[in-house]
Amino acid sequence: MSDRCWDLAVEIGGTKLQWAVGRPGEPWCALERRSVVPEEGAQGILRQLAEGIEPLTTQWKLRRVGVGFGGPVDVASGRVTTSHQIRGWDGFELAKWFQEVLGLPATVANDCDTAALGEATLGAGRGARRVFYVTVGSGIGGGFVQEGRIYGTDRPAASEIGHLRPGTGAEDARQTVESVASGWGLARQAVARMNHPALADRPADVADLRQRAGGKDAALDARMLAEAAQEGNRLAASVIADGVQMLGWAIAQVITLLAPDVVVVGGGVSLMGEDLFWKPLREQVRKYVFPPLTHQAKIVPAGLGEEVVLHGALLLPECA
Repeated sequence: MSDRCWDLAVEIGGTKLQWAVGRPGEPWCALERRSVVPEEGAQGILRQLAEGIEPLTTQWKLRRVGVGFGGPVDVASGRVTTSHQIRGWDGFELAKWFQEVLGLPATVANDCDTAALGEATLGAGRGARRVFYVTVGSGIGGGFVQEGRIYGTDRPAASEIGHLRPGTGAEDARQTVESVASGWGLARQAVARMNHPALADRPADVADLRQRAGGKDAALDARMLAEAAQEGNRLAASVIADGVQMLGWAIAQVITLLAPDVVVVGGGVSLMGEDLFWKPLREQVRKYVFPPLTHQAKIVPAGLGEEVVLHGALLLPECA
């Protein structure tokens, strides 16, 4: 074991777990990924964490833990508020668990806030004073970092761009930006259109999407839509265009309210490419933003990839 002290970074998501040993801005000393078993709930995740991390406490001199959790948390107490994906987390004292099981002090924050801190400090937003981070995957999350610190950790939620409701007609809490522009939202919108009588003039597009999904509408996902759109499927292209428009509108509202220097966009949907995603996204932001702020924020791809939450977690103890 080296005499140098190291930190432990942990990501607890709805589908994956990650943990790593390192120091901010340096290569990982150890990195491991595992899949969540949803039916085992929170206890299954805790068991995996204990089994995987405990050996690291003897191999490395660990001083503390930073945790990015997939759901709202009370940062001050280190207590999980809830998980919208995995049962058993409501009110769980996660920081206390790390202290009791591993003997290490822990700082716990929402995973998207944690990712925002990573991108603002070490990634695509590095050097900017105000950075807003958006992740567009199965859902849509956001985080705002100003002068190196996460905004809003003293309240139940902040920067929830995916939960903006577009217009006064969106009276249902489920009518959100996320419901249209996330990976799940795109797939849902596509299936709705596939089963709409008005699309009778596009039977080939509908048949193409059903074939890609193996004949099961519920299996259709954003990756399939992107591939179809790139190969000329007009229905898929229209659904993606509508989703990107909605996301551009939402980012424009963020810029109008917060005037960040950089907006970093990550997540699987952002990997659709320049023509399907990035070019139209920037056009939609320009369309909806307050005109004096048209050139205020650079809109850039995320830079830290799958390990973004881990990079941010290393910074949490001092920046949350």
